[in-house]
Amino acid sequence: MSAFVSLDNVSHAYGGEVGGTLAIEGLSLAIDEGEFVAVVGPSGCGKSTLMKLATGLQFPFKGEVQVAGEKVTKPVKIAGMAFQAPTLLPWRTTLENLLLPLEIVQPHRREIRWRRGEYAARAKNLLTSVGLRDQGDKYPWELSGGMQQRTSLCRALIHEPQLLMLDEPFGALDAFTREELWCVIRDLHAARKITVILVTHDLREAVFLADRVFVMSSRPGRIVAERRIDLPRPRDLEVTFTQGFQDIVHELRSHIVKARQ
Repeated sequence: MSAFVSLDNVSHAYGGEVGGTLAIEGLSLAIDEGEFVAVVGPSGCGKSTLMKLATGLQFPFKGEVQVAGEKVTKPVKIAGMAFQAPTLLPWRTTLENLLLPLEIVQPHRREIRWRRGEYAARAKNLLTSVGLRDQGDKYPWELSGGMQQRTSLCRALIHEPQLLMLDEPFGALDAFTREELWCVIRDLHAARKITVILVTHDLREAVFLADRVFVMSSRPGRIVAERRIDLPRPRDLEVTFTQGFQDIVHELRSHIVKARQ
């Protein structure tokens, strides 16, 4: 079976192929449908660049990117994205922020006028699934940071993507809220069986959530290690205190230390 997401010997530079800043070089990886993958590495190693290439926001000067069996030559419509900053529109309610992608992306854009009730029900169900059942009428400034990030996750899922891209979505949150949202993502992945790529600096986060963790080198980034996480699912937070969990975290940290040298 072919990979759902694949990057084959990909190189990418900012500022042009000649004389530009090489972000990644000769990077290859393959991700199966329904798999949860985390990408870790030193700062500036090209993790976010990898995300942009996989979603068609940028294109490599060398190599090939494929998603769902098709070469990526334009933005990938079957992908949803969530970032470290929720970037919610302050003049729209939580529910209205969730509906925004459906007002922009086809075919939903031409259908939302007569399907708005259906889409609103979908949004409310998503909010309920992340513990925000009664928050649809609230504005972003009325929500805590954790609530805003939950809303951002729902917005990434509202058009029912097959691929979810998470670019350090919990980095700005306190430790307790971050761990709470780990469990939200864990449950969403288990329920929806979507393919997830998580970029993170948090090794505990990567090990808790992922099926596999890829370690990138310093710039120009490439994959220098791959670790399958064989901890049984479903995982609860207590697993983070076990010796097996901590051993995997230390192993990944050693790879990153080497990658920075």
